[in-house]
Amino acid sequence: MAKEKTSYTCTECGGASPRWLGKCPHCEAWNTLIETVPESAAPGRNRFASLAKTAAVTALADIEASDVERAPTGIGELDRVLGGGIVEGGVVLIGGDPGIGKSTLLLQALDALQRAEVPTLYVTGEESGAQVALRSRRLGLDNSQVKVLAEIQLEKILATIASTQPAVAVIDSIQTVYSDQLTSAPGSVAQVRECAAHLTRAAKAGATSIVLVGHVTKEGALAGPRVLEHMVDTVLYFEGDTHSSFRLVRAIKNRFGAVNEIGVFAMTEKGLKGVANPSAIFLSQHSEPVPGSCVLVTLEGTRPMLVEIQALVDSGGPSPRRLSVGLDRDRLAMLLAVLHRHAGVACMDQDVFVNAVGGVRISEPAADLAVMLAITSSLRGRPLPKGFIAFGEVGLAGEVRPAPRGQERLREAAKLGFSVAVVPKANAPRKGSREIEGLAIHPVDRIEEAMDVVRGLD
Repeated sequence: MAKEKTSYTCTECGGASPRWLGKCPHCEAWNTLIETVPESAAPGRNRFASLAKTAAVTALADIEASDVERAPTGIGELDRVLGGGIVEGGVVLIGGDPGIGKSTLLLQALDALQRAEVPTLYVTGEESGAQVALRSRRLGLDNSQVKVLAEIQLEKILATIASTQPAVAVIDSIQTVYSDQLTSAPGSVAQVRECAAHLTRAAKAGATSIVLVGHVTKEGALAGPRVLEHMVDTVLYFEGDTHSSFRLVRAIKNRFGAVNEIGVFAMTEKGLKGVANPSAIFLSQHSEPVPGSCVLVTLEGTRPMLVEIQALVDSGGPSPRRLSVGLDRDRLAMLLAVLHRHAGVACMDQDVFVNAVGGVRISEPAADLAVMLAITSSLRGRPLPKGFIAFGEVGLAGEVRPAPRGQERLREAAKLGFSVAVVPKANAPRKGSREIEGLAIHPVDRIEEAMDVVRGLD
């Protein structure tokens, strides 16, 4: 088969050029030309023709819909993030730093699927078959029947998938795969986009679930074009410090389940193991309460988790530092201003350091109240009471706003033995509702009211 001619298309204006140029001849933008395969003029030959049959316009109520079939991977935390398992014909993109455990987790998942008599295929472009076999033996996957293909040419990978018909195929990694239709190197924008599009088409046409492993940039985003995330059904990110034994897998996009769901794993000699009670990771084991520590009940997807927020306030120089790890630095500056204006707690000449224990990243505003209480505790040198938790968003006017699903957060705290809670008034149990046993709840409307409650508990 003759190789199709390629052209170079501008990502800004869409203009085409027969060869690569530094500057687009149409809009004069620099470094915007990328290699593409021009569409064929012959009818019916377009390589991206629609997979679905043409259908008439139909009302939503008249369309038959059924739940998608899933194949559980046998790893509970991974199934949780995926929404219950791998969907037939779905495409999953998983990214993370080098060495964080992507290949290890996927090899464990494929082995569990294969032992459940689900046909699998592991395509490796970064290692040889012998290296994959050595890793499987290190992980204790004895007599594993997972089929392995060491190949980076797209056309051969697609032919193997078509001939073996696996239910789940892993491509490790998409940045190593290249297509003969393009002359650019593997990992380039054109190659990554073209190969991902063909693999997605193969998944939808053949009911094979495909998992793509993606590299990440220095900023932590998936390398290659962002269109890669739009092509696939599910995007998962590996998070965590490579020096720590704990890993988080977070769902950023999921067409078949909840987004921002997380799975917590511990790296052991036998691979990644799911953590049943992740709150234990993010809580320090203090024998006695210490100043500057406040426990927050945060929500990750559908899972309430307890995370310890630590603050250290120390005397600073003429330009005090504001540093946060796991929390938004700009939001910290805003909370310090609110603390000064509405609660009378001044930190303008103090260095303020805030940290979320365990390497977890907290993006929800419900952490505001816990951060402010931890800062005040450190500044005063007085620890918060034993068994104390707090959550709630704080506005610029000093009001404490409710957090979503407050009752679930309170029940999780009570289950883990916490006894005192300062929460927004709207999140307190209503009169007549079942009280949460063992938890004394103090509802507050404003930040100064929360400070008064804490002083009364000392």
